Amino acid sequence: MDSQQFREFGKAAVDYIADYLETVEERPVVAGVAPGYLEKLIPEEPPQAGEKWQEVLQDVDRIIMPGITHWTSPHFHAFFPTASSFPSIVGEMLSAGFGCVGLSWVASPAYTELEVVMMNWLGKLLGLPEEFLNCSEGPGGGVIQGSASETTFVALLAAKEKTVRDIQKLHPELSEAEIKGKLVAYSSNQSNSSVEKSGLLGSMPMRLLPVDEKGQLRGDALEEAIRKDKEQGLIPCYVVANLGTTPTCAFDKLEELGPVCQRENVWLHIDAAYAGSAFACPEYRYLMKGVEYADSFNFNPHKWMLVNFDCSAMWVRDARHLVEAFNVERIYLKDQHKGLAPEYRHWQISLGRRFRALKLWFVLRIYGVDGIQKHIRHQISLAQRFEELVRGDQRFEVCSSSMGLVCFKLKGDDALTVKLLERVQQRKKIYVIAGHFGESHVIRFAVCSRLTEKRHVDYAWNEFASQADEILGCKVERKSDISIEISNARCQKINDIEKSK
Repeated sequence: MDSQQFREFGKAAVDYIADYLETVEERPVVAGVAPGYLEKLIPEEPPQAGEKWQEVLQDVDRIIMPGITHWTSPHFHAFFPTASSFPSIVGEMLSAGFGCVGLSWVASPAYTELEVVMMNWLGKLLGLPEEFLNCSEGPGGGVIQGSASETTFVALLAAKEKTVRDIQKLHPELSEAEIKGKLVAYSSNQSNSSVEKSGLLGSMPMRLLPVDEKGQLRGDALEEAIRKDKEQGLIPCYVVANLGTTPTCAFDKLEELGPVCQRENVWLHIDAAYAGSAFACPEYRYLMKGVEYADSFNFNPHKWMLVNFDCSAMWVRDARHLVEAFNVERIYLKDQHKGLAPEYRHWQISLGRRFRALKLWFVLRIYGVDGIQKHIRHQISLAQRFEELVRGDQRFEVCSSSMGLVCFKLKGDDALTVKLLERVQQRKKIYVIAGHFGESHVIRFAVCSRLTEKRHVDYAWNEFASQADEILGCKVERKSDISIEISNARCQKINDIEKSK
C-alpha cells in the first residue's frame, strides 16, 4: 500500500467511524451472535495474494460489526463508562502513525516529555497533593499505565520490594524468601476483581475485609485484620483503598485507613479508577479526604474523562520505590541523559510504551477544564434523573446511588429482580448487569456513553417499568415526569405490605 492508497483508506476509515458513532444508538446495543460465529465467515487460511482495502473495509461491516457490543451506545448502561471522543481518536491515529516505541528518553524524547507535563496537568486538575506531581521538588511523580489492574499490581510489587528492604534493615538475619513468605495485603470485599488478582500474581495473600452498611472500608476493620495477622507472625505490606467501588461506587474512609497504614508502615494505594475523574469538579473532592496518606494513587481517564482506552494515570509519592523494584539496565539502553528526565521503563512492567500522552493532550486542550467538568456534571445529573424515576415508582427501591451509578431492585423477593434483569437482557433494548448491595440482588444502572441524553435515561426507565408491569401483573399510569399512580388491586396490595413493615 502506497501513501496515496493510505490516504484513501484512511479517509474512508474516518468516515466509517464518524458514520458509526452518528448511528450507534440505532444498533442493538448487545451483539446477537453465538460463540464461534466469526470462524464460519472467514477462510481457514490467509490469502495468498493481497486484497483491496475496499474489500477489507466492507468485511469490517459484514463480519466484525455483528460481533460488536456497542460500548459507545447511549443504551449501554453496564459496568462503567469506556470513554470515547473524537480528539482522543485522532490522538490514537497520530500515535500509530509515528510508530515509535518509548523505551527510553532518547528513543523518542517527546514521549517522555509530554507525559511528564500531562501527568502534572491531570494531577492539578484533580487537586492531588503537590508531592505527587512531577513538578514538585520531591521524588514523587506520575506515569501513564495501561489499566487500573496493571497499576494495582505495579504498586503491590513496589510495596513488596520496599517492605523486604525495610525488614532486612531491622532483621538482617532474615532472608528475602523468609520475608516474602510472610507478607500480606488488604482491601475491601467490594474491590474490583483485579485487586484480588494482583495478590495472586504477586504471591501475596489479599485479605478482602468487610465493609460498613454503606459499602465503605473503615479503619477499625483494617486495624483488626492487621492485629490478627501480626499475632500469627505475618507482615502487613499493602492496602488498596477504593474511591468508587465496582459494585456501588462507594468511597472507603481514607482519613481512617491512612493513619493505620502510616502507623504500621504499610503501603497505601488508592484505586479511583472510575470515580477519580469526578475530582476534576471541586465539589466532589471532599470524597478523597485523606489522600495525603497515600503512597500511590490511580484513576482511569479512559473511563470517564473522554480519553479512549487505554490510559490509566498513576502517581507515586516516591518514584524511587518503583525504580528500585523494576530497574534492569542493559548497555543498549544507556545514554548520556541519565537522571535528567524520568526513564518510565523503570516505572512499569513492560519495556516499551505507546504515546498515550498524545491523546490525553488533545482531549485536555480541545475540551478544556470547563468541558471536562461539564461532561462529568451532566452525566451525574442523568443518574440523578434515573434515581428520581425509580423512587417515583412504589414497586421499586433505590439501594445506592453514587456519581453516575444507581443500584436498584424490585421490592420483595430477590427473584423478582433477577427475573426483571433477565427479561431486560433478553430484549437487548438496553444493556445492564447485576450486582449485590449487602444481601440484596440489584440491577446496576450506569450512565456510560458520552452520547447519553435525558431521553435515553427515560427510554431505559420505560424498559424497566414495562417489564415490571409484565412480571407483577400490574401497570402504572405516569401522571407527570416521575409521579405514578397504582392502578389495580394487586399493586395496592404490594404497597400495603410495604407500609406494614
